[in-house]
Amino acid sequence: MTAAAVASLALVGCLQAGAASSLGSGIVASVYDGDTLTLRDGRRIRLVQIDTPELGTGECYSRAARAALLNLAPPGGRVVLETDIALDRVDRYGRLLRYIRRDGSNVNLELVRRGAATPYFYGGDRGRYASRLMAAARAARAAKRGLWRACPGTRLDPYAPATTAKSGPPS
Repeated sequence: MTAAAVASLALVGCLQAGAASSLGSGIVASVYDGDTLTLRDGRRIRLVQIDTPELGTGECYSRAARAALLNLAPPGGRVVLETDIALDRVDRYGRLLRYIRRDGSNVNLELVRRGAATPYFYGGDRGRYASRLMAAARAARAAKRGLWRACPGTRLDPYAPATTAKSGPPS
């Protein structure tokens, strides 16, 4: 094999690896709600493929979802950002749509496991962790973890935003 052929194969391999997952990192500056945070460099991150009750609306579990994200990605902590090529990279508010990892753990998936978030496949788009997110949500619901215990009537519908009642602790 010629040197040019080897170089071409190496380039293709690098491009494929980069296409599979674009990684970056940053330091958490603040956590806005259960699925949105800001990095010290000013980038706003919306955790992709999940949704949490909206803070400030009185929705059940909204403050607890924020507390869960604060626990998993505290201010001052380093997170790794993972892009999913099957999904949009930026939302209509200019936030980067990413999976985040901290200490090797997929925070998006962990929020769903804890019952602090539900899967949300915006526009019907299913990313690389869609099956795992659904399995984690079913397990959390069956075990009545998080919002599945605190907010009776919460539905598991990955094609709609998380919707909980306006009452019931912890909001």
